[in-house]
Amino acid sequence: MSPVYPFDDAATARALVGADGLLAEWNEGARRLLGWSPEEAVGRPATDLLAGEVPAIRADERRWSGELALRHRDGRTVSVWVLVHQRRPEDGGRLVVSPLEALRPLPPDDPLSRVELTQSPCAVAIFDERLRLHRINSPMAEILRVPEERLRGLRVPDIDARPQSADFEQQMHQVLTTGRGHDVRSYLPISGDGRVAAWLARMSPVTDADGRVRGVCVAAHDFTEHYLARERLQLVNEASVRIGTTLDVTRTAQELADVCVPVLADFVSVDLLEPPEQGAEPAVGRLSAPITLRRVALGSVNPGSPEAVVKLGQVDVYPTPSPQADSLLAGHAIVASTVTDDLEQWLAWDPVRRRRIDEYGIHSTMSVPIQARGTTLGVAVLARFRRRDPFTPDDVMLAEEITARAAVCIDNARRFSRERETALALQRSLLPRNLPRTAAVTAASRYLPAAQAGVGGDWFDVIPLSGMRVAMVVGDVVGHGVQASATMGRLRTAVRTLADIDLAPDELLTHLDDLVLRLSDEAGTDGSPGEVGATCLYAVYDPVSRRCTLARAGHPPPVLLPPGGAPRQVDLPSGPPLGLGGLPFESAELDLREGSVLAFYTDGLIESRERDVGAGHALLREALAADADSLDETCDRILHTLMPTGGAADDVALLLARTQGLPASRVATWDIPADPALVAPVRKQAVEQLAVWELDQVSFTTELVVSELVTNAIRYGSHPIRLRLIHDAATLICEVSDTSHTAPHLRRAKTWDEGGRGLLLVAQLTQRWGSRHHTEGKTIWAELALLDEE
Repeated sequence: MSPVYPFDDAATARALVGADGLLAEWNEGARRLLGWSPEEAVGRPATDLLAGEVPAIRADERRWSGELALRHRDGRTVSVWVLVHQRRPEDGGRLVVSPLEALRPLPPDDPLSRVELTQSPCAVAIFDERLRLHRINSPMAEILRVPEERLRGLRVPDIDARPQSADFEQQMHQVLTTGRGHDVRSYLPISGDGRVAAWLARMSPVTDADGRVRGVCVAAHDFTEHYLARERLQLVNEASVRIGTTLDVTRTAQELADVCVPVLADFVSVDLLEPPEQGAEPAVGRLSAPITLRRVALGSVNPGSPEAVVKLGQVDVYPTPSPQADSLLAGHAIVASTVTDDLEQWLAWDPVRRRRIDEYGIHSTMSVPIQARGTTLGVAVLARFRRRDPFTPDDVMLAEEITARAAVCIDNARRFSRERETALALQRSLLPRNLPRTAAVTAASRYLPAAQAGVGGDWFDVIPLSGMRVAMVVGDVVGHGVQASATMGRLRTAVRTLADIDLAPDELLTHLDDLVLRLSDEAGTDGSPGEVGATCLYAVYDPVSRRCTLARAGHPPPVLLPPGGAPRQVDLPSGPPLGLGGLPFESAELDLREGSVLAFYTDGLIESRERDVGAGHALLREALAADADSLDETCDRILHTLMPTGGAADDVALLLARTQGLPASRVATWDIPADPALVAPVRKQAVEQLAVWELDQVSFTTELVVSELVTNAIRYGSHPIRLRLIHDAATLICEVSDTSHTAPHLRRAKTWDEGGRGLLLVAQLTQRWGSRHHTEGKTIWAELALLDEE
C-alpha cells in the first residue's frame, strides 16, 4: 500500500491501465483533467478516452512520453502531455501520469532557487515541500531522458513507476520532516534479464534563512561499476566454495556450469578431452584440429537444457572454425557473436547448430579453455540469449578466473580417479578372482571399496588344504590407498604360504604377527617404526570330522547360521591385533552340522555413522537368516541391507561358507602293525576298498603309493601308524600318520643306491603330496586325481 503524506495528490493526473486494457485506477487529478469520476472511468477500456490514434509503444520500452489527444467528459478534445510507465503485469500494467499545475516562479532569494545545479557533475534534483519536482540539472535530465519542463511538478512515483519509487519517496519524506540527511542505495533493474544499475542517493534538506526545511535535494551517484566489481568478486568466492566439493570429474564439471548460470550466462556446456586410453594422461603440448570432446556437464536457465545440440555423455568433433577448437588452440578465451558474423563459418559447416541458435536467439558465446598444471583438459562454452548484452572484457576475465579454479579441481578429481582405478586394479589382482570349489564348503564372496577413501586393505580367501580340509581367512589392514593394498597382498601371500605347511590357526596368526612387525620396521623412518597394523580371522574346517578350528587377531567374530536355527555370533577369544607382538593367540573348536553357514566379514560391513555396531550386527543376522536360493543371493541381500545409499565409509569384505560333510562310507582307516612283512596285506586291503568304491582305475597307482608311504612310516616313523583313504567325486587321498615329528623330504638317489626313490616315485605318480604336523606327530599325504584317470 502506498504511503499517505500530508500534501495534495490531485496536482497530478494519474491513471492505471491493466494488462487487459481496462482502467484500474483513476485519481482526483485525472477527474480534474478530463471530468470523469472514478466510478465512471474505472473498468472501461482506456481506448474510449483516446480522441486520436493509439500511440505505438514498444513492449520493451520501459517509459514513453508525448502528446495525446484525450476525450473530455463534455465531449471536447484535450491535448495533454503524458508520461507512460511500462510496469510488470503483477504491478498493474501501464501507469499514465500528467502534471496539472505548473509551479509558480520562486523569488531569487528562495532557498530552492539558490541551490546551484549547473556546475555539479552529479545528477541532482530539487523537490519542494510537497515532494514535487522543482528543478533538475543536466546530468539528471540525461538519466531521466525527459526535459525538466515536462517533469516539473511530478512526484517520484510519477516519474518512475517501479515499486522502489514509493519507498524512495518515503525516505525523502523522512528527510523533509526530520531535517536530517539520509543516504539510500538503490539497485534498479535495467531490463528483464537480471542486470541492475546501482545508485547511491544522498538526500539532504534544503532550508531557508530561518532554518526551516523547504524541500529536499537529491544527489544521485552511479556506482554500478563498483557494484559489479563486488558482484564479480563475490561470484569468484562463491565458485571457490561450490566447485570441487567432491573428487568426481563429472560432478565438478557440473558445479562449474551451475555457478555460471544465470549469473554469467544463460547456457553453459563443459566438454573434456578424451584420454588416449583408460587411465592415461591427457595430451600435453599443442593440440591439433579437429578436436574430439565429450560432453560432461550442462547448465541452462531453461529446464532440461533444450539448447544443447550435444547431450551429456555424447562425443562431438570440433573443426578449426568452431569457437571451441579456436580457444583450445589459442590457449585463451574467445568471444564470438552472431552480430559480427564471428560464428558464420562454423554455422555454415554445422546447420543443426545454426537452427538451434536461431531458435533460441543465441547472440553471443564465450569459449574458455580448461587448463591446469600445463595440461589442457577441455573447454567451457558460455552463451547468452535471454540477456541481451554481449560478453564484456570484464566477463571474460571473470569466466577465465572461475574456469581456472574449476580446472584445478577437475584435474585433482581426474588424478584421484586415475589413481583410484589403479589402486582398485591392484587390489582386484591381489584378491581371488574365483573361489575354489572344494568338498568341504561352498562359498560366495563380495568386496566393496570405500565410497570416498578409495581402496583399502580388506581381503578374504579360501585355501584348499590336505585331507579335504579347507582354510577360510578374512583380514583388514589399517588405512587406505595403494600402500594398504600392497600390505594386504603381502599378508595374503604369507597366509597362503603358512597355510600350505598346515599350521594351526593360533600358530599361523603368531607368524603373521611377526611379519606385520617386520613390515612396520621397514615402513619406519629415522629409526622409528612405521604404523602398519591389521586384523585377521583364520578358520580351518574338516569335512570328515565336521569340526572347525578358529582363531582371530582383533577381528570381528564370525556369525553362524545352523540348519533350521537362528543366526548367532560365534564366541571366540578376541586376540590382539596383528603388529603388537609378544601376545598369544588362542584357538577355539566348533562342531558344525552339515549345511551350517559361516559369515566372515570386515568391520566396514557393520560399522556406520548412521547406527551403532549392535544395530549393524542385528541387521547382519536378520539378512543372513532370510530364505535364499544361493549364497550369492544372501551376499547381495546383506550388502543391500547394511550398506548406506551413498556407499560405505570403509571398504567391505564379505565371505559366506556353507559346510559340507563327507559321509563315513567315503573314508577307510587301518591301523598298521610295525612289521615290514605285513605291508603286502595292507596293500591288498586298500585295493579291495577301491573295488568297493568302484575306483579300480586307480588301484595300481594307489597300491604303489600306499606301499611306499607305509614302508617309510614303518622304517623311519614311530608307532602307532595309521593308513586312511578318503575320496570324493574328483580326488582320492592317501594318508599315513605316525607319532614321529621328523618330516620326510625328497632326495636324488645315486645309481647304485638301493633306497631313496620312494618319495620321488610318489611325487611322480600323484597330483600333489606333502606332510602336516599335529600334536600327535605327523601325516604324509598324497592326492590322486580321479577325473584325470578317467
